[in-house]
Amino acid sequence: MRDSARFLVHFQGFAMPSFASSIPVRFRSALSSAASLLFLALCLPKASALVLGIDRLEASGFDLLKGKRVGLITNQTGVDSRGRKTREVLFEAKGVRLVTLFSPEHGLDGAELAGKYVATRKDSLTGLTVYSLYGPTRKPTSAMLKDIDVLVYDMQDIGVRSYTYISTMARCMEAAGEAGLEFMVLDRPNPLGGVRVEGPPVEPEWISFVGQLPVPYVHGMTCGELARMLNERQWMAARCKLKVVTMDGWERRMVWEDTGLRWVKTSPNIPRPDSPAYYVATGIVGSLMGADNGAGGPTPFQLCAGKNIDPDRFAGFVRGLSLDGIRAKPYSNGGFAGCSLQIDPAGKGDLCFLALALLAEVNRNTKPDLFARSSKDKLDIFYKVYGSRSIESQLRNGVPIQKIAASWQPSIDRFRRDRSAYLFY
Repeated sequence: MRDSARFLVHFQGFAMPSFASSIPVRFRSALSSAASLLFLALCLPKASALVLGIDRLEASGFDLLKGKRVGLITNQTGVDSRGRKTREVLFEAKGVRLVTLFSPEHGLDGAELAGKYVATRKDSLTGLTVYSLYGPTRKPTSAMLKDIDVLVYDMQDIGVRSYTYISTMARCMEAAGEAGLEFMVLDRPNPLGGVRVEGPPVEPEWISFVGQLPVPYVHGMTCGELARMLNERQWMAARCKLKVVTMDGWERRMVWEDTGLRWVKTSPNIPRPDSPAYYVATGIVGSLMGADNGAGGPTPFQLCAGKNIDPDRFAGFVRGLSLDGIRAKPYSNGGFAGCSLQIDPAGKGDLCFLALALLAEVNRNTKPDLFARSSKDKLDIFYKVYGSRSIESQLRNGVPIQKIAASWQPSIDRFRRDRSAYLFY
């Protein structure tokens, strides 16, 4: 229950003030009800004016899906603005035949840990088969698609290249194109907004399911916009017949807190609407051994720590970067020390520059360094997340972080120009 709702319960249970004894009994309940309504009007959050893609599909009477056999790619984040699950909405929609479900990394309920195998199973809500796209295959097979006319994608992304939901979307679009199927994206907000574009590009040799699309680490696009761009620029082997059901009321300046929508945990370590910002800041350094970013604990991605680090000096280093909306305080626990972060997602500070600075500083203080401590598999994941292995030699050779970040800028500028043709908002 929201704090305001709890307060309302208490408010209604309070004794009337002393002057109320002079008010006729027949008017007292009306006074109490009026006070409650006034409290609701003033204190409870207003309904969101933002209309999601699934909301628009519902409002249209599902015209785009009438008479079609539908396969839905979704998880626990696929909900309409009232919180009703998209798979339930489509399953009960008249004239729509929802026949199959597909789930990404973390599974249909978003409870599986990162990188863990997800099994195909039955959905207890609809009784349909849920094919795993994070098990034996990352891409729907022809057998999975044989009874489908249209693939529908409805999941909440976090706006970061290395988060695999957009990779799942890309692989599914490719499969739809190869099978001659329609593909529909029900669009949702980017929780980091549509203005922030930051970070390193991904080199062709490091394209993988961890970073499927050739975009900056923070791309500032919605899933619908990304789908349009990757389809028209033919980033996958086959183009599909794409339809994006856009939102109403979303603006590029909006971060999640501006939408008025309830946040649904997208995965175990992305529990809150500001978690994507922390993921950008510390997710890259957390790919290496010898660093701690809080993932798996009560404050995922909000920490940056390592061995042999003075926490006061480290927090001071972060504060000295003078990045708008970013604060740091000393942290130490269990032999690890560094800082805990407080990030305002609406701040102007460059989160990818912060990530680079944290990586460089932890690496400088760790002997042997993070790269030497990391296994071959860990290094492979790190290169795929970052998009290159050049950062290893750059940090070891003492290249200033400002120079490294400046090397990203031409690709960021080029991407901004290229993406403009594919924006809906």
